[in-house]
Amino acid sequence: MEETSTMPDPAAPILPSVPPTPPVPLAALLAREDLALRRIAGPADPATVIHWAHTSEMADPYPYLLGGELLLTAGVHIPDAAGSGTYFDAYVSRIVEAGGAALGFGVAPVHDTVPRALVVACDRYGLPLLEVPPRTTFSAVARAVWQLMAQARHTELRRVTEAQQSLAAAAARPDPVPSVLRQLARRVGGRTTLYAPDGTEVATAGRRPDAGSAPDAGAAVSEALAELAKVVRPTAPSSTTLSSATPSSATPSSATDTVAGTHLAAYALGTGQGFVLGVAAQHRDPGDHTIASVGAVLLSLLTGEHQSGEGAARSSALVRLLLGAAPPDVAPLLGGERWVVVHARPDGPGGPAPDAVAASALGAALGSALVDVAGDVVRVLVPADRREPAAQPGWTCGASAPVGPHEWPAADTQAARALSRARATRTSLVRHGERPVLADLVPPAEAAAHARTVLAPLATNPALTETLRTWLSLHGSWDRTAVALSVHRNTVRQRITRCATLLNTNLDDPDVRMELWFALRHT
Repeated sequence: MEETSTMPDPAAPILPSVPPTPPVPLAALLAREDLALRRIAGPADPATVIHWAHTSEMADPYPYLLGGELLLTAGVHIPDAAGSGTYFDAYVSRIVEAGGAALGFGVAPVHDTVPRALVVACDRYGLPLLEVPPRTTFSAVARAVWQLMAQARHTELRRVTEAQQSLAAAAARPDPVPSVLRQLARRVGGRTTLYAPDGTEVATAGRRPDAGSAPDAGAAVSEALAELAKVVRPTAPSSTTLSSATPSSATPSSATDTVAGTHLAAYALGTGQGFVLGVAAQHRDPGDHTIASVGAVLLSLLTGEHQSGEGAARSSALVRLLLGAAPPDVAPLLGGERWVVVHARPDGPGGPAPDAVAASALGAALGSALVDVAGDVVRVLVPADRREPAAQPGWTCGASAPVGPHEWPAADTQAARALSRARATRTSLVRHGERPVLADLVPPAEAAAHARTVLAPLATNPALTETLRTWLSLHGSWDRTAVALSVHRNTVRQRITRCATLLNTNLDDPDVRMELWFALRHT
């Protein structure tokens, strides 16, 4: 192996972050007709990329460069006798030493032409030299670089999003593990392998990377990937793990390597069983790690489901429910007698609907694998005796009161209403209240009969009933009710006016509001 890079993080898989901003090919910048840049020295390598643009008139820019820059200069720092000495050799060599990607020289107002000695030095050190015409400002060049980077990032984010959606769809197929491996192999343009805890190949997908002309090169790549999998496998840490990369007591969650020009990556699946995902590809784009991490999360969920006793119990409970068993009869298989239903929506207006990966991560954070994605809402059934639901970053949540299995439908309604209130009040978590109230003094049957009588004029229009309930719960706030119901505030006003007309009552009267609230609580 040429080099092994490890990332020490033995915890369960975390949803991957967005991919880094891709660099800009120098050729793309040269192709911009509005800039009229011209390469006059250095190699014409299509692989040359730029990470950012930087302007400096320092004679030695080395201390101010991070690497990958297009360095822009007008030559203010060049002394009069520079052409006859070693000034340009020293200047260019320092840029190359700092990792500069290219040099742009502005013609005018200081120099009428690019110094010939600078051209020679750039050819000698292999640094691309661009001539910046007088009409093109350095700000325009920097802006063009950022525009190209923004376009590249948008393209990469779209590629990652599409890959995530296709991987989630593959996980829902009848053969989820092979489907995820095939889809991942197609998305990264390589070969994917799932390794069992003993190191054997469970399944593979994709073409074997062309690792060179040597007849045994492909076998060498496969062997190297299997060895890399040992680095991240908790039960069999490899001696090839770099001691400088991670403490000896920790097992990294991922590792990378390059063998015979083929990029390798291994990801430990978060089931604790020793499964590992291996990826081998000829090319490695900025978003490939994010895409592979999504695949690793899905495979972690899939392998964990089949390998754990808890997963088997959930499967048994589902079968029994489908065959007619009552919820109280299957609840012990799921892990508790008292339950809390949580409804959650991602934060932010107009955000993307939650997918299977995000929903599973939310369920794991709440302590339950019983997750359902229903449109833009995620529903989680949480055993009440394990932990109390807490606010989750990036989510707005509503939680029901703890209930028994026979009250699951009622708890689902409670959680939905709590979520609506949380969204309206911009609160991260709202819990359904569970405390003794005066209404509990009325027998339930009598309370329900009274509620049906009071609300009879609204019985044929559920939208009016729900609007009235939400409006009263939010103390008559038009704006917050509109937010909770995802309708316009004028729609709320029209519905409440209609309710007042049908009920033939004054909704500004606190006694009327109290009676209606009592009735709504018993419907």
